[in-house]
Amino acid sequence: MSIELLYKEAVDLLQELISIASYSKYEDGTAAAIESFLKQRDVEIQRTLNNVWAVNRYFDSAKASILLNSHHDTVKPNPQYNKDPFTPIIEDEKLFGLGSNDAGGSLVSLIAAFLYFYNKNNLKYNLILAATAEEEISGYNGIELLLGNKDFRSTLNGKEPDCALVGEPTKMNLAIAEKGLMVLDCVAHGKAGHAAREEGENAIYKALQDIDWIRSYNFPRVSEWLGPVKMSVTVINTENKAHNMVPSTCNFVVDVRITELYSHEEVFETIRQNVACEVIPRSMRIRSTGIDVNHPLVQAGIGLGKSCYGSPTSSDKALMPFPALKCGPGDSARSHTADEFIYLNEIKEGIEGYVKMLERVL
Repeated sequence: MSIELLYKEAVDLLQELISIASYSKYEDGTAAAIESFLKQRDVEIQRTLNNVWAVNRYFDSAKASILLNSHHDTVKPNPQYNKDPFTPIIEDEKLFGLGSNDAGGSLVSLIAAFLYFYNKNNLKYNLILAATAEEEISGYNGIELLLGNKDFRSTLNGKEPDCALVGEPTKMNLAIAEKGLMVLDCVAHGKAGHAAREEGENAIYKALQDIDWIRSYNFPRVSEWLGPVKMSVTVINTENKAHNMVPSTCNFVVDVRITELYSHEEVFETIRQNVACEVIPRSMRIRSTGIDVNHPLVQAGIGLGKSCYGSPTSSDKALMPFPALKCGPGDSARSHTADEFIYLNEIKEGIEGYVKMLERVL
């Protein structure tokens, strides 16, 4: 198939996906659309819940495999939308719509690249396409479910993919490292009392002491690609509804972005030892990841003039226990914004970029 035809079909598919609401955990409509699109092109697909996957026609289980992965779930639309988020509109060479940039452009570009190689024989690597669910919430029924699925693992003779190309908006540059994420629920404990009298211990004041430490503390080790560990207090509240009551508890949430130089456990223990409040991690699944700059996928991108960088945002790459490169059309700064869009030429350049990168490896 020609790049021009693949580009046209990719834009058509993205418009269809935009028109279907696909919030995390509710992606059955877009999963069905992707399934239908691939079946119409004689691709034998498999589906694990809302994860749609396929392998190249001449798949050889004796060969190593490259996973081509992006997601088809979206966040809910930003309340400042002026356009209908579910009506794909093309204006000024931009395709508007929820999920167009994050990560619809990457998804349809990867699908197009997969179709380009689908019928080719004697590839050095197998190709596995996976359009997955629940990425926006790091859910358990997305890429993590697929990688552990018995049919998926049976297809690969019980092995994992050797590496992955993860489609997210990076302007087609190479996110070779990615910060991990740990969310902490913190509770400062005080003692209730009447605000008019010298009673109680104000839990807010206790929380503020810990928040000030979180705001000012710098972890000593700084990553070459990802910079320092970053901690941000993002939510704070008390159980109080009355203005005249000294609160006995104050709850706050800390968003912690962790580099490859620290484990989640190490960062958690440092925080726990330096604050007085109760600290409870929601999860330690979203780890910092990296791929060697000398990996063939990275070198293929560098050979095309792409630059390497460390990404402050997390993706399904964090749930892959094998080398993975994050790269895709679009701009991360547009993700989750009102009137989200992707330039049409970015989709075409995405398809061409993926094909050229894979040609250097395959």
